Amino acid sequence: MPTFSNPVLAGSHPDPSICRVGEDYYLVTSSFAFHPGIPVLHSRDLVDWRPLGHVVDRPAQVSLAGLDVSEGLWAATIRHHEGTFYVVVALARGRLGSTTYLFTASDPAGPWSDPVVLDAEGIDPSLFFDDDGRCWFTACRDAAEPEVTGPGELWMRELDLSTLELTGPTYALWYGAMRGAWVEAPHLYKRDGVYWLIGAEGGTEHHHAVTAARAEAVTGPYTTDPRSPLLTHRHRGAAEPIHNVGHVDLVDTPAGETWAVALGTRPVDGTHTLGREVFLVPVEWTDRGPVFAPDTGRVNLSERLPAGTAPAPSVPPGPVRDRFDGPSLGPEWYSLRGPVDDLVSPTPGDGGLTIRLAPGPLTSTGTQAFVARRQRHLRMRAAARIRFRAATPAQEAGLVVFQNHRTHATLALTTDADGTRQVVLTAVEAGTATRLAAVPVSDGEVVLAVESDESGYTFRAGDDPVGSVERAFFSTERAGGFVGVHIGLYGVGDNGSGSGEARVRWFEYGPRPDTGAVQL
Repeated sequence: MPTFSNPVLAGSHPDPSICRVGEDYYLVTSSFAFHPGIPVLHSRDLVDWRPLGHVVDRPAQVSLAGLDVSEGLWAATIRHHEGTFYVVVALARGRLGSTTYLFTASDPAGPWSDPVVLDAEGIDPSLFFDDDGRCWFTACRDAAEPEVTGPGELWMRELDLSTLELTGPTYALWYGAMRGAWVEAPHLYKRDGVYWLIGAEGGTEHHHAVTAARAEAVTGPYTTDPRSPLLTHRHRGAAEPIHNVGHVDLVDTPAGETWAVALGTRPVDGTHTLGREVFLVPVEWTDRGPVFAPDTGRVNLSERLPAGTAPAPSVPPGPVRDRFDGPSLGPEWYSLRGPVDDLVSPTPGDGGLTIRLAPGPLTSTGTQAFVARRQRHLRMRAAARIRFRAATPAQEAGLVVFQNHRTHATLALTTDADGTRQVVLTAVEAGTATRLAAVPVSDGEVVLAVESDESGYTFRAGDDPVGSVERAFFSTERAGGFVGVHIGLYGVGDNGSGSGEARVRWFEYGPRPDTGAVQL
C-alpha cells in the first residue's frame, strides 16, 4: 500500500485549518508576531503542500507592533462559500485574545481584503456554512461560571454575510468533555443531519486531546460524545515519536474519504525545537460519529495515502541555496512585527542580500533588521556567505538561531575594542546575553554556519568550529511560548558610525548530508 511520511508540514506550522474547493485544498496556520502573517498553502493531494501567499501582507491590515513573538495572529480558520474565501483569526496581546478579524478574498493567493473587526471575544474563531446558506461563527472564551461548568466555553453567533457583522443572540454551546480543562479550537461539521462540534482540550502540550459533542440543531443543545477524547497521545510513553496531538480540522476528499489535519510535536528526550507541525490523519464516520486513525488509534509517522492519490516522485533531499536575485524575498522568509524592506533587501538580477544595521537588538519587541525561515529538520545545516566590517564593537551582523526574542544564539561578525575583526558566539536566555566564544577572522567574506542534531547546535566560521549550544536550550519546554526555531540573518548597531550594512552573497539551508531523507 502506498504511504506518505508525517508530518506533511515540518517545522513550526501550528493550529492548521483546511478547506477544499473542487480538487484543490487550502490550508492556513498560526503565524504569531511573524510577518507576513497567516500563510496560505495549496495542495492537490493533502500530502505535498506549496506556499501560495499570505493573508496579512500589508502593514495597514494588522499592527503587530510591540508584541511578544508568541502573541499576534492565533489559530486562523479558512473556509470557502459561493466563490469567496473567508479567514477568521484572533489577535492576541498579553497572551489573551484582544481582537477578532475577518478577511475575504476571491483568490486564496490574494490579495486579501483589509480586515473586518468582529464583535467577538476570546480566541480560536471558526466559521460554519450550513445547508441553508446561513453562516455561524464560533470561538472559545472564559466561562461565566467556571466553578460550575469548567474554565472554557465554546459559543456561537450568526454571521450576516451581507454586512459581515455578527447578529442575533449568542449561544453557549459546550464546556468540554474533560472537567477542569480549557476547551478551545472549535470547528463545526454536519453529517447525516447531525451537527458535530469538535474541540481541543488539555492545553497544547502533553495532555492535548481531541474531544467532541453532538446536537440535532446547529445552536444546540450539544451533548458530549462519551468516547472523548477521540484522539490523543497523552497516554503514550516517552518512546512515542509524536506528542501533543490535537487542534484538528476535517476535510472531505473527492473520493469520499475524510481526513484531519492535526498539530503535533516530535520531541527528543522530552523536548522539541521544531515547534508544532502538521500531521495528516485518516477519519472514518460511523453511527457513533468520527473515528480518528481507525486502524491504529494514533497518529503515525507513516500513513497510507488518501484514496485516488498517486505516490509523489522521489526527490532527493538536499540543501537549497538562496542567492537573493529576485525582486523580493521568497515566501519562506519572515521578519518580525512588520515588513523590513528598508532594512533587508535582495538585489534583483545580480543577487545578494543587503542588511542595513538597525539599533534595535533582537531582544527588543520592535522591528529589527532580521529575517528568518523555519527550521524544518532536526539534523540540518544552514550557512551564509557574509561580508561585513564593523566600525565599533556595538555593530554586528551574522547568523541567528532564533527561538524567541528572549532565547536565541547569534554567530556574528564584529570587532573588539582594538579593532580586531572576529566572529563571536553569544547565547541569550531570559533576555540575558552570555558570550560563549570568539575567533579572529581575516578581512573579506566569511562563511558562517550552524549544524544541528539530537545533541545540539554547532557553530562554525569557515572550517573552524567556534562553539556549541545544547539542543534543549532552544526547546519550547525551556524557552516557553508557542513557536519553533527559526534560522536567520540579522544586523544590529548604530549605522551612523561607519560601515552600516552587511552583504550576504548567499544563504543555504537543508538536511545534514549524512541523514538521507530523514527529516528528524
